[in-house]
Amino acid sequence: MSAALIDISQTLRAQLPVWPGDTPCTVERTWALTADCPVNVSRLTMSTHTGAHADAPLHYDAGGADIASVPLEPYIGPAQLIDVSALGPRRITWDDVAARLRPDCRRLILKTFKSFPTDHWPARFATPSPELIAALAGQGCVLIAVDAPSLDPEDSKDLPAHHAVRQAGMAILEGLVLDAADEGRYEIIALPLKIKGADASPVRAVLRPLNV
Repeated sequence: MSAALIDISQTLRAQLPVWPGDTPCTVERTWALTADCPVNVSRLTMSTHTGAHADAPLHYDAGGADIASVPLEPYIGPAQLIDVSALGPRRITWDDVAARLRPDCRRLILKTFKSFPTDHWPARFATPSPELIAALAGQGCVLIAVDAPSLDPEDSKDLPAHHAVRQAGMAILEGLVLDAADEGRYEIIALPLKIKGADASPVRAVLRPLNV
């Protein structure tokens, strides 16, 4: 029997905390099930970066690929989760993870929150350093995933971690909820929607524990 799935997605809903100034998430019933209407239908309005989401290169590179064009392989496969929540809201370095990182890690998930801030926006959060991303790429890593809202701090203007990912040709997942996941090996499944021209996409992200 396969191991139970761990849902690491945020629940999309009204009042979901979003990046300051970005589009709030709203769900509006446009057709209602009544004697005259056989179905319920809703309108969903939200940012492409709502909840757990995948950044496309287009998000931080004017000439980058949109989310409909990115390869899907990085978003599904074996991954390693490392808990760095004790370090606080700072850049996570290679030295912070090197002793625990498996040499065969191709997808790294960083757990930076002791408890995910479900009902408020975290103004300060931990982010991976550009040097860490470069080192991961050097050992063949294809995905960096975080529970934080971004790979770079909220006040960053040059986005060095994002551009380190671009240079390495890696993929990005942000906004995961890792409260129910301990350190270890997993299969991650977090496929972005195929939205032409979009700079990101929400994902339904899950982990399946691996025993090896």
